[in-house]
Amino acid sequence: MQPTTIATMLEALSAGTVTSQALVRQALDAAKASQDLNIFLTLDEEGAMAAARASDERRASGAAVRALEGIPVAIKDNLCTKGVRTTCASQILKDFVPPYTATAVERLTDAGAVVIGKTNLDEFAMGSSSENSSYGATRNPRSPDRVPGGSSGGSAAAVAAGVVAISLGSDTGGSIRQPASFCGVVGLKPTYGRVSRYGLVAYASSLDQVGPFANSVEDAALLLELMEGVDVRDNTSSPAPTSDYRAEMKKGVKGLRVGIPAEYWGEGLDAGVRAALEKGVETLKAQGAEIVPVSLPSTKYAISAYYVIATAEASSNLSRFDGVRYTSRTENPKDLLELYGKTRSEFFGPEVWRRILIGTFVLSSGYYDAYYSKAQRVRALIAKEFAQAFESCDVLATPVAPTPPWKIGEKFSDPLAVYLSDIDTVAVNMAGLPGLVVPCGEASGLPVGMQFIGPAFSEGTLFRAGVVLEKGD
Repeated sequence: MQPTTIATMLEALSAGTVTSQALVRQALDAAKASQDLNIFLTLDEEGAMAAARASDERRASGAAVRALEGIPVAIKDNLCTKGVRTTCASQILKDFVPPYTATAVERLTDAGAVVIGKTNLDEFAMGSSSENSSYGATRNPRSPDRVPGGSSGGSAAAVAAGVVAISLGSDTGGSIRQPASFCGVVGLKPTYGRVSRYGLVAYASSLDQVGPFANSVEDAALLLELMEGVDVRDNTSSPAPTSDYRAEMKKGVKGLRVGIPAEYWGEGLDAGVRAALEKGVETLKAQGAEIVPVSLPSTKYAISAYYVIATAEASSNLSRFDGVRYTSRTENPKDLLELYGKTRSEFFGPEVWRRILIGTFVLSSGYYDAYYSKAQRVRALIAKEFAQAFESCDVLATPVAPTPPWKIGEKFSDPLAVYLSDIDTVAVNMAGLPGLVVPCGEASGLPVGMQFIGPAFSEGTLFRAGVVLEKGD
């Protein structure tokens, strides 16, 4: 069985008991063996084995060992990878091969990581179940008849299934955190701007953020250390100082004020989920954390405001997929308008269509002030309430989703029910804050994660709380 953390893999590599080629071969074989879960859209077997050979040769030559030297990694298929197909799980990009690599991916490969392939997702990252992929739904490794969450379901499932120990996803309204909870792995949505979005195919540009999945809080911390930092190719990337998160997380939680927002723990929270989370809170308390009640009253407006802002930005961002340049295109259009219309009709899936239509509507003349402008005011109010809450606490502890993962197909015909499952995650993106999810138990035999939310650029504090919950003692 492949070691499940970066440290154990690096130790085995250093001892010479395994090679990068062996680890990568094992990961590729595991990916093929788990085809029934539909985790991967593309496996780059040739490129991965070449990179693994180069890593082994580098190690044998005595060159400095990099932080991820020879470690296999999986990448969500909305992050560009030079020379490797990037589809966003959409037919409109089914043959697209990028000429460049996303900064977040590039920083991991510069640290020695070996990309084995691209993982499945909801088309253009639009969904909360990974059922909206045009290549079929991904299944949850913990319970294959259930969803793995979305939109980064493939990346979460790759770690949960033991194919890789680390992977990358993106989070626009919970797309890393909810799959992490549903699959029982660690997932981090960094502060907006902490990690470059260059090379991430945009869904909602003011909300999107790249982040890691891992089997441990320490591995998630290491990946953030490697990926973070300003990027001249992304003018929204932050010049905020980088941190040694692995050192910071060793401080423990004694004296740490953990806020419990009433709005996240109220009506609609599954009893089993609540019990698992309450046990997690008791673990923090036993290690010296101070539990503080707080209130975020505008949480009830978050879903409505989020789906106005996100769809408006999606409507704008997806206009570039027009059949003219790098996308699939309809055959024999009679004019340019027919080219646009038929291309999008033929190659966009129904959920993408739905969000484009909503976004176009809320931006249209006569409705802009009623919807988009008002949603932005709600967004500002949500950010203000978070700031007020952090005056009395250092970190918030909340559910990730009100229920455990549901069965595949159970909510597929009711998009509103799926949208409402994001109630505990979207506000974090609206306010640009970091959110860390750590497994904290089970409900009805299914994984449950706890979400830690902190002020902007407080990932170190989140890791402090997360590693204590992870140890559970």
